[in-house]
Amino acid sequence: MNWIESLLNWYEQNARDLPWRRTDDGYAIWISEIMLQQTRVAAVIPYYERFLRELPDINALANVEDDRLHKLWEGLGYYSRARNLKKAANEIVSRFGGRMPRDYDALLSLSGIGEYTAGAIASLAFGIAVPAVDGNVLRVYARFFGAEQDIRDLAFKKEVRAFLLPLVPAKNPGAFNAALMELGATVCLPNGTPKCGECPVREDCVAFRENRTAELPLLSAKKARKIERKTVFALSIDGGLIGFRRPESGLLAGLWQLPEAAGERSDAECAAWLGEHGILPVGELRFYERKHIFTHIEWHMRVCAADVSVKNLPEGWIVLDESHALPTAYRVCL
Repeated sequence: MNWIESLLNWYEQNARDLPWRRTDDGYAIWISEIMLQQTRVAAVIPYYERFLRELPDINALANVEDDRLHKLWEGLGYYSRARNLKKAANEIVSRFGGRMPRDYDALLSLSGIGEYTAGAIASLAFGIAVPAVDGNVLRVYARFFGAEQDIRDLAFKKEVRAFLLPLVPAKNPGAFNAALMELGATVCLPNGTPKCGECPVREDCVAFRENRTAELPLLSAKKARKIERKTVFALSIDGGLIGFRRPESGLLAGLWQLPEAAGERSDAECAAWLGEHGILPVGELRFYERKHIFTHIEWHMRVCAADVSVKNLPEGWIVLDESHALPTAYRVCL
């Protein structure tokens, strides 16, 4: 029995029962793959199920209002994923008659879909024999073959994809891709802690044989995140929060936010800022610290919270209610 057969047999017996594995619908698989990017499986499941209940097909997604889409995505983070989903849904409607294209290159041409996602949809939904190479697969490959390239290097990813392409079986290619990803997610774990005793291919694994699982894969150091300090105002009024919409480009583009000021303002400066904006505190101001981490930046926030009254809100500001999606970066301030 070769390593591919061993892997597939192991997957058949040990695969987790996940809702997106109970369907071959290209739309549902697409939604799951986008949600799973940089998000834990357990966190995704309720979002995935709610999303499909409310937006069950491509046409529903193409026509959903942005605020409702953002509310369905609220808490998942990386909101550009949601915006690209809607953009791609409209591309599918205009270019493919509202039907998910059953072709790898056509999938790859859609907004927000890269080589991995196109490969996952093509193989899992449509039985097309193409690889789906994510971080789990890169780690498995590096350990199994003893590869000493930096797995963050795009050239290495292309090498792995080219190597796997002729190995993807024509019969049930989705199971092959899913098995590699499952092995990485549940057994060949990162940070030098793989469960080699549970691995179905350990006898052929270079890292296991040479006792190098702690050394591999090789990872270049990530760039230090930039720290941005600000003061955020969590202002409660009429059962809601004062906020406004962010610009349509840049970080958290087009989403709702709480008022903020650059730098960490003192108590007196916060009181002065409220007065400058015509906002009257009802009771004492409350102060506390919060932090939110994005991929390349950290927000260190001093929060000024208060119940307030105001005659006229500044232009563009509104009272946010539960229908407005507030990104986690601001929700942590509440």
